[in-house]
Amino acid sequence: MQGVTAHVLIVGRLSPDAKGVRGEAFAAGQGYFRGVERAGGTPLMLPPIPSSLNRIPELLSRVDGLVLHGGGDVDPRRYGMEPAADELYGIVEEHDEVELAVVRAALAADMPILAICRGMQILNVALGGTLRQHIGSDDHWFAAHPVTLDAGTRLAKAIGTERPAACHSVHHQAIDAIGAGLTLVGRADDGMPEAMEVDDSRWAVAVQWHPEDTAANDPEQQALFDELVRQCDSSRS
Repeated sequence: MQGVTAHVLIVGRLSPDAKGVRGEAFAAGQGYFRGVERAGGTPLMLPPIPSSLNRIPELLSRVDGLVLHGGGDVDPRRYGMEPAADELYGIVEEHDEVELAVVRAALAADMPILAICRGMQILNVALGGTLRQHIGSDDHWFAAHPVTLDAGTRLAKAIGTERPAACHSVHHQAIDAIGAGLTLVGRADDGMPEAMEVDDSRWAVAVQWHPEDTAANDPEQQALFDELVRQCDSSRS
């Protein structure tokens, strides 16, 4: 396999307002793709088509890693609650259904995973956790802030510090009850849950902030994509 780049799957979104295409589109933000590409990997997009769910395990056998990225809110019914916050937005049944299936299959295959923002939330829900439907403030909405990571964690080792300085947050929800087999390993200065890891995994990590927003110019943030691709390469060797 030497000389073959790691293939990293990114689950796309329904995008009815995409420009430059004929008809409604599937899409995902370029930042995730470019972060993987800078790390030496090849990013691939999976469209959120629920009728393809039975083929997900076979598909994952053809790729090396997974990025779960940001987006709208997870339907509270997916974690046993009724919608109870006026601020809920962007709930799309297809996104929830496909991402939950993909992350469960990826965990079963012990595939390297980087879960970002909504991705951290969908990972928590997939493992039986719950979410705070609204945190009650805009303190983490388009805000850059430091995060404190527990010493010795996969994330601290990947980034090269226990105190990444400028983590760009765009979230109005947060982790509440933590899912089975997950450990909270990072917090903002106000106590907001900001990072988790899957305990018995090769390398499955989650951050509540958006490293792709600043990774092109911030080595601490790009380091998350770099380590994901390294883990993919090591799992193939």
